[in-house]
Amino acid sequence: MLLTSYFLAALAIALAWPTPLALSKAKWTSRAPVQAVLLWQAIALAGGLSMIGSMLVWGLSPLGDDLISALIAGWNLIRGQEDAEYPGILHLFALCTAFLFGLHLVLTLARAAWRTTRQRAKHRQLLKLLSNPSETRPNTLVLDHDLPVAYCVPGIAQSVTVLSRGLLTQLSPEEQAAVIAHESSHLDQRHDLLILAFTAWHEALPWLPTSKLALEAVRQLIEMLADDKALEQVNRNTLLTAIVTVAAAAASDPAGVQQTNTSNAAKVGIPGGEVSSLRLKRLLTPEPPLSRAQRGFILACTILLLTCPTVLLIAPRLLVW
Repeated sequence: MLLTSYFLAALAIALAWPTPLALSKAKWTSRAPVQAVLLWQAIALAGGLSMIGSMLVWGLSPLGDDLISALIAGWNLIRGQEDAEYPGILHLFALCTAFLFGLHLVLTLARAAWRTTRQRAKHRQLLKLLSNPSETRPNTLVLDHDLPVAYCVPGIAQSVTVLSRGLLTQLSPEEQAAVIAHESSHLDQRHDLLILAFTAWHEALPWLPTSKLALEAVRQLIEMLADDKALEQVNRNTLLTAIVTVAAAAASDPAGVQQTNTSNAAKVGIPGGEVSSLRLKRLLTPEPPLSRAQRGFILACTILLLTCPTVLLIAPRLLVW
């Protein structure tokens, strides 16, 4: 049990700093955004499980040789049976810390989900006053605004895409198709849930620099995924023109209507900074995608990341001798 807790603690440290830092600087992620997003999720899940698991296993170590037997022995102690060694103060402290940390993560996620739901509900009410349903596109609202604006508002029952009058007049039909395909990708693949999870992770651990790195990296990757979906319907130059048009409008009115939907982070407008340059570079000078073998290796690493802490917790003898 002690050796398992040390392994989990070492894994948690590795996934909390050096691994995310290296992945955030990796050049291959733009060539395989799907695999990169999966890897980021695995790092976050395995990191959290390792953090909680290391404290839980160490706290329960006096009660058994593995987590299952220790939990059974702990339950017997609670029931008044005294056939197991009672944990010391430090072990009880570790157990309480594991419980409180896990509860903190769950409550932060619930709070972020509740806040996002309220923000979107308020935004939908505002859209009822400022927009009209599109006559040609289902689940699409047209905002009476001169600047080219496009974004999506995800929902449980129904999601909507918002386009401005300026976008419909300034962009060609092909460019409009690129914008709509981009936004539809965000909705179809539920990128909002992905952003919600990483936003909650960052809010739960604001002192951890890599939680911010992960959030920014995932935001960038989902924009690449949406671009790839749009490229299935339009050519690269059309998509670039649409992106630059919307981005130029955002730069000319940074405090305007485009900032009303910051909660879903799924706008056509480029967020700015490094994300903008990387996204534009990817479209201007496309690189070949990773080979099937390379993608398979990354997927294997992702599965291994999720499997390792799980096996260490449930059946540590399979990995620790």
